[in-house]
Amino acid sequence: MGKGKLAKFAEMAVNPLVVECPFWQLQQEGFALNGKWHKEFFKNPNPIVLELGCGRGEYTIGLARRFPDKNFIGIDIKGARMWHGAKTAMEEGLQNVAFLRTNIEIIDAFFAPDEVSELWLTFSDPQMKKATKRLTSTYFMERYRKFLVDGGLIHVKTDSNFLATYTKYMVEKNGLPMIFFTEDLHKLSTANCQLSTLDSLTEIRTYYESMWLERGIPIKYLQFRLPQAGTLEEPDIEIPVDGYRSYNHQVVSTKKTGK
Repeated sequence: MGKGKLAKFAEMAVNPLVVECPFWQLQQEGFALNGKWHKEFFKNPNPIVLELGCGRGEYTIGLARRFPDKNFIGIDIKGARMWHGAKTAMEEGLQNVAFLRTNIEIIDAFFAPDEVSELWLTFSDPQMKKATKRLTSTYFMERYRKFLVDGGLIHVKTDSNFLATYTKYMVEKNGLPMIFFTEDLHKLSTANCQLSTLDSLTEIRTYYESMWLERGIPIKYLQFRLPQAGTLEEPDIEIPVDGYRSYNHQVVSTKKTGK
């Protein structure tokens, strides 16, 4: 490991906004803040919002600046990337930000039932080969249900037409309340869109969002609610893969091949 990464990990270890729990500790002792984020970390009752796969934390930080009446937790396994957001939050003295370093596959071990109000999925890997790895799959929706309030909001921002299409079909298949969907977020304006968070959606940009926009790839956005009741089923459809991501792999993904 390079000296730069070692220095970043050393800073993360003493940054009070960063929370880490090694897997062995999680197995043996559980997670100390599970059910106690409001009382022991944020020390306020404000809604908790997660960004899954936060990368450098641009969105977590941007939302925290705009919405001081909410608490934001950026979650990722890659600490060297997360260091940027954690450092910025410390320097700005943001009191409504935390960063949790862990694997998203075990996210439900870190939060208690009804402890989280909203989820943001920003430029997640579309995982075109395996449905259960997609962060908008029913596999993950069942995990989110364990800690998300009933009817909690889920926001999805993506460059991937594949992921946007898949997510839209998943929402429709399961009768989840779709609040908003657009295939080109940055073409919207306050004149033709009643979405109150439009400025946050367009002005906060992650590293990947800026990269895709420079390449002329439109940004898709979905907002829907996840009720706790009901059985969830995977959509049985064929979806063309993203050509710029597929690298000559199969040209469509189905329920059968996607698993």
